[in-house]
Amino acid sequence: MTNLPYFVSLEEALEICCQTKPAVESEIVNLDDAHGRILAQDLASLVNDPPFDNSAMDGFAVRYEDTRSPPTDLKIIATIQASGQEDDVLVSKGEAARIMTGAPMPDGADAILQVELCETDGDNVRLLQEGMKHFIRYKGENMTKDQIALNIGAHLTPSRVGLCATMGHEKIPVVKRLKVAIISTGDELKQPGEELARGEIYESNSFGIAGLVKWLGHEPVRMQCVDDTLDALRISLNEAANTCDLILTSGGVSMGEWDLVRKIMEEEGDLHFWRIKLRPGSPPLFGTWNNCPIFGLPGNPVSSHVVFRMLVAPWLRDATSADGPKEARTTARLGTDVKSTQDCLTLRRVSLETTSTGLVAHQKVHQGSGNLASIAWSDGFVVLQPTCTKQAGDVVDVIIL
Repeated sequence: MTNLPYFVSLEEALEICCQTKPAVESEIVNLDDAHGRILAQDLASLVNDPPFDNSAMDGFAVRYEDTRSPPTDLKIIATIQASGQEDDVLVSKGEAARIMTGAPMPDGADAILQVELCETDGDNVRLLQEGMKHFIRYKGENMTKDQIALNIGAHLTPSRVGLCATMGHEKIPVVKRLKVAIISTGDELKQPGEELARGEIYESNSFGIAGLVKWLGHEPVRMQCVDDTLDALRISLNEAANTCDLILTSGGVSMGEWDLVRKIMEEEGDLHFWRIKLRPGSPPLFGTWNNCPIFGLPGNPVSSHVVFRMLVAPWLRDATSADGPKEARTTARLGTDVKSTQDCLTLRRVSLETTSTGLVAHQKVHQGSGNLASIAWSDGFVVLQPTCTKQAGDVVDVIIL
């Protein structure tokens, strides 16, 4: 422990963590399976978008010159549907083609007038306004063939998956999901649904952490809770290191006699740092166990949640070059006083209210690190620098959950 980085800042902790990376592989998946995944390489479009000039409106394709002195009477020479069956239509002087949204523009036409601004009488149409050139969507105006439209690391949101389809890709390369072992420690832990004896509590951290792992697009592996013995912990860590890409433990990282995760990492693992200047959540550790990266998260549920969001999640995004998902950040005016700590970056749980003057943040719940309901009932974290207590009316930074 003599030269081990101890009680480091969040920035220092993340820098240390990012020097150790898991093995990241890629795989090819169908678009239906791409939602929420991370793109493994730059993706170029196979086509122009749109692939041809087309109408942005249901209406009539016309020569703009014929519409400059409305109302204008023109002869309807064709109807062009979105499937573009009639691709040899030529609009000449005094003519118009009925056209549907998305249908190819006919030769000779350079403007559109939407149907509601037109009156029809048999094979004739009266245009009540000038034609609209900006209602034409031109070939390649959104994206050109061979253009890199999504970069490596893109988090594949629904719109991005749709863009992959627009580009013509049936399958795409994505980062293979990392398998993340989650190990909760403590003799007092019972599974939800079991009968509780005096001194026992329901184990909740692994369920919340598993959800956060899924949120980032990876595969959680909830392992059996470990009793407070070094032998049981060693067996569980060895199994996790042999089968998973990352280990997350919960509990056992503080300074007590039974904080065995810290103890076993000091004696048998490769410990890179212990404790960070973050409240809640100061006791975590990071290192490797049998060459597998391991984060020792605090046992208090709020602390484990905060450390995951502030340390583990950025590390995972860095390891996979992912640009998301991540929390939105904004500013808000305080509706209540919030207190910082003397030496740590402090996150206070708040509810957010939308008002006519902007967002207002209220600290409404007990801030204990064992009170998981305080996160479930809150909308975000107010971010406070050390010694930076804020009062009602002050503007503060907020991480939106």
